[in-house]
Amino acid sequence: MFAMDSKSIHTLEYDKVLERLSGRCAFSASKALARAWRPSGSLDVARRLLAETTEARRLLDQRPSTSIGGARDIREHAEAAGRGVVLDPGTLLDIKSTLIAARELRRAFERMEGTFPYLTEIVERIPVPPGLVDAISKVVTDRGEIFDSASTRLSQIRRDLRVVHDRLLNRMQRMLNDPKVSPYLQDNLVTLRDGRYVLPLRADFKGKVKAVVHDQSASGATLFVEPLGVVEQNNEYRQLQLDERDEVRRILAELSGLIGAQSEALHWMVESVADLDLVFGRAKLAEDMGAAEPRLAAFPARRQDPHPGSTIRLLAARHPLLNPAEVVPIDVVLDPTTYSIIITGPNTGGKTVSLKTVGLLALMAQSGLHIPAESGSEITCFENVYADIGDEQSIEQSLSTFSGHITNIIRILEEAGPRSLVILDELGSGTDPQEGAALAMAILTHLLERGITTLVATHYPELKSYALARPGVVNASVEFDVETLRPTYHLVIGLPGASNALTIARRLGLSEDIIRGAREGISTEELQAGDLLAEIHQQRDLIRGMRQEVENARAEVLRLRQELAARLDAIEDERRDILESARREAEDRLGALDEEMRQLRGQLARARQPLEVIEQVEARVYELEDEVAVPIEREPQPAAQVREQLPIRLGDRVRLRSLGTQGVVSTIGEEEAEVQIGVMRVRTRLSELERVNPSGGEAGEVPGARPPAAAAQEFVRHASPGMELDLRGMRVEEAVERLEDYLDSAYLAQMPWVRVIHGKGTGRLRDAVRKAARANGHVQSFEQGRDGEGGDGVTVVKFKS
Repeated sequence: MFAMDSKSIHTLEYDKVLERLSGRCAFSASKALARAWRPSGSLDVARRLLAETTEARRLLDQRPSTSIGGARDIREHAEAAGRGVVLDPGTLLDIKSTLIAARELRRAFERMEGTFPYLTEIVERIPVPPGLVDAISKVVTDRGEIFDSASTRLSQIRRDLRVVHDRLLNRMQRMLNDPKVSPYLQDNLVTLRDGRYVLPLRADFKGKVKAVVHDQSASGATLFVEPLGVVEQNNEYRQLQLDERDEVRRILAELSGLIGAQSEALHWMVESVADLDLVFGRAKLAEDMGAAEPRLAAFPARRQDPHPGSTIRLLAARHPLLNPAEVVPIDVVLDPTTYSIIITGPNTGGKTVSLKTVGLLALMAQSGLHIPAESGSEITCFENVYADIGDEQSIEQSLSTFSGHITNIIRILEEAGPRSLVILDELGSGTDPQEGAALAMAILTHLLERGITTLVATHYPELKSYALARPGVVNASVEFDVETLRPTYHLVIGLPGASNALTIARRLGLSEDIIRGAREGISTEELQAGDLLAEIHQQRDLIRGMRQEVENARAEVLRLRQELAARLDAIEDERRDILESARREAEDRLGALDEEMRQLRGQLARARQPLEVIEQVEARVYELEDEVAVPIEREPQPAAQVREQLPIRLGDRVRLRSLGTQGVVSTIGEEEAEVQIGVMRVRTRLSELERVNPSGGEAGEVPGARPPAAAAQEFVRHASPGMELDLRGMRVEEAVERLEDYLDSAYLAQMPWVRVIHGKGTGRLRDAVRKAARANGHVQSFEQGRDGEGGDGVTVVKFKS
């Protein structure tokens, strides 16, 4: 990763975004990786990271259960095993769980057949040392115990332990019931002390039973004694316990040695799984924020001085740390000739939030994070982002707020270059207003002459005129509602902010005489400019309100059109059902008439009567049968012509009219979009796309994805082989060969599913059919038939879309 300015990263609150990212990761290794994540100044790296996040969002949308499973950060344990440390059973189970998670991830992506190439590349870096899962499974149970079968010696020791244990307890039980012993016992039970079985003897009967004293109760009333008659058996039992402990340790040491030999592979395995989980975390965070993938633009190889060739086009951008229900989206769009913005207006107007939003979204985009902005947003990949925001007062260095800002700005000016983004909040504040404004303009001039993209917030009115007179600079303001005395947080590019001081003072109740006196102290030109600016802002508000009304009316018209189309569809369905019912009734009646005529013909023939009349009637009946046999077609409705296509959005499933195929929108702009079709991305105009309804396929289907062989023949129409294949009575080899040909034909005919009848019998034919279906590259899934379809004697095969 490129080394971004750490102080500016902290100033822009990037670390808080990383904390949210860490919270969406699944285990400690990826959480630590998230907290240490940094933006990249490399365009290729940043674009790849964004593509990974987009793939992960698509994967989790189609297969929500995809995860890293039971992975743990086992790197420290693997390294310890490499140094000869014996691992405990719980740690061994963590290692086993991580190995299984890594193995399942590799298998899952192998089954996806390259549908997610960027994620697959990460997964293919995951090493899975062979044999360790089986080795651990043979030794440690799921409860963390050691199997008796872990070694021949351990098995024998535990058999002996059970025998000795049973004999010892039986002997002790007999003593409990012995009239020579039981009267002297405190309780009728056998207990353990220091790994040896003892009896609770009442202290006042000490010596009545020949025994070794091992312990006494807290009150001293009870002595825990080992009768001399069981000492040898206790010794034998204790020795077997020690033998068991040593053998278990030997087994764990041997298993730990196997793990230590693979410590490097296990280390890389955890890091690769953490990399994948971090991508999943980025995808989940993007969903939480309702974010979209931004376009990252490159700096031109050659630039026309002094413009650096940077691009900022953020549409409906939101600060990711603010409440999305309350934050006001802003549009920050620079035209091709502009590379600096000066935001002016009152101090309560949200200028700082606007600056932080742009800086933070730039850092997020270059970290592979989708940004909370509309699809189509674009920003240049900066080599570094610098920010001077907030109170820079330093008590330790005895610096005032002004001195703290200037010290930081000096450092920024020394380090920043034409491919940097510089953000300065309240430039020149904290000192004499006249000197502060002059200093702010001098710093801005220096940055502009060096061709550095700059965003500045200030309350100095002198900078409004500076922006109007300086090429490459544009004024901006954050609106303020003088009626409510609250900022609206709408950023307006192209207009400087009005201070509104006199208007606010009047609204708050300041004397009109004082207001007039203040106005007299302001030059006529400034008053006229202020009044004109206020009028412009008022007209913008009016236009915005009218535009919103138009949008609302358009949405209502669209809703009514859709409702009308749905009603017309329902009417047409009802009309077709009625006509179809009448057609079937006519078929039934003509069938009955045909039978009657057949019988009449027979009777006339037997009576030797002429058949001319009946033949004429019969010919007419045949004509009627042909007419009613024609199915009722759905008539084209005028509603189809008035329907208005819903706006194309990121993630929509669409049809490319020029290709006649379907895919998923992965990137979208004002006029063009990129569509993911299998492993390919196709760039096309929005006018070439139309939304399609979800196919209703299995969760996990990849829209538009087809095996290469099918993709090459996608536009060739094939005849349907029928919805059903009956294999009953065939030999297994013959049936499998027939099934494979049938599945290929059905897939090429674009059939969604088919039924394969194999019967129940011994189950051999059924198992062969399902094995062949599982191995077929065209098959998405299969299941046994329902009760009305033949149950387990039928397999329903569903194809990939």
